[in-house]
Amino acid sequence: MALGPENRYAVGSVAVPRADQAALDVGLRKYMLGVYNYMASGLLLTGVVALVVASTPALSALFWQMVPTPRGVALAPTLLGWAAILSPLAFVLVLSFGINRLSASTAQLLYWLFAAAMGLSMSNLFLIYTGASVARVFFITAGMFAAMSIWGYTTQRDLTKMGSFMMMGLFGIIIASLVNLFIASTALQFAISIIGVVVFVGLIAFDTQRIKSDYVAFAYAEGTEVAAKRTVFDALALYLNFVNLFQLLLSLLGNRQQ
Repeated sequence: MALGPENRYAVGSVAVPRADQAALDVGLRKYMLGVYNYMASGLLLTGVVALVVASTPALSALFWQMVPTPRGVALAPTLLGWAAILSPLAFVLVLSFGINRLSASTAQLLYWLFAAAMGLSMSNLFLIYTGASVARVFFITAGMFAAMSIWGYTTQRDLTKMGSFMMMGLFGIIIASLVNLFIASTALQFAISIIGVVVFVGLIAFDTQRIKSDYVAFAYAEGTEVAAKRTVFDALALYLNFVNLFQLLLSLLGNRQQ
């Protein structure tokens, strides 16, 4: 933390009385640990579900099928597969816009259901890419996430402007991805992946600093209902950054199945 004027510690744009700094640090570390634990547990659940579905032919056939294309055959979602792909969006919308109306236990349940649904939607990655390349890219992603999150937590620079710029880049990626659904340009997809990596790397740092600053601004007390719900919401933000970065890196660095 940076020492601000009048013996107050500044976290982002929030100033904290110096006398409260020790208690704040303890509470902040505990809160951030809870956020990271939720994020990591969600990623573990997603990975387990994806691996089980992909390695069980009877299950994978429910979600994915091989279809002929001008270039041969390709993996395509079934109707149940489309439901799996779209369902995480519904969970994100409910958690994002309804977090204040949900109880802590309901928010936690929705988070675990979301992580499982993401596992269903991402199970095709184990069918498209080799297991070795999936593991390699996962550890690359984890290293990049850790580095940027640590930087976002420790930097004294205000990342608000960078976060706004990255959000504009995110909307641009979404629009470009929708366009590419119709034109199927390999060059555009490559550009989307490169820009997407930059965007989500930046968002990891920004969201980490935002979570830290929000903790100070709203003084989340240990054990309160608000703190429990915010832990889930903040874990969701970091989870989404990690998963999107992983998928973009996999599209760039992953080795496809023969």
